[in-house]
Amino acid sequence: MAKKSPAAAAAQSRPMPPNPPTAPSKQLHVFANPAPQRDYLIQFQQPEFTCLCPLTGQPDFAHFSIDMVADLLCIELKSLKMYFWSYRDEGAFHEAVTNTILDDIVKATAPRFARITAKWFVRGGIYTHIVAEHRQRGWKPQPSVTLPSLPSLLPASGLAA
Repeated sequence: MAKKSPAAAAAQSRPMPPNPPTAPSKQLHVFANPAPQRDYLIQFQQPEFTCLCPLTGQPDFAHFSIDMVADLLCIELKSLKMYFWSYRDEGAFHEAVTNTILDDIVKATAPRFARITAKWFVRGGIYTHIVAEHRQRGWKPQPSVTLPSLPSLLPASGLAA
């Protein structure tokens, strides 16, 4: 088992709030990874991210996907929701906010791997997609396992499955 990181020690000593957060906040709450002995993918989808364009003040909208392989800590979902909500009235360039969110997740959880994909909706006729990654020093993913596909058990009705 991996040695306990400062982030993991802090998570165990930090009391959780008595009630789930209900207001926008930059604080990400964490909990101990229930299976730190293995690599497994955690994926978060935030299809309704909103912030403001720092130049025009107009709203910018994005779909965020966060893929992470936790080490000792995982993110509590309600706090992640409130964290995303905290950007609603802030001006931020797409590149800056995407990288800041990755930095904050890494700071809170010290994951083995994290990737954020931000798909920004059209602005001025241009879509912007930003991908930012973090890899824990020395971490290497396990090789992929390719499984054979099985034939469909559905009756041949001419309809696509």
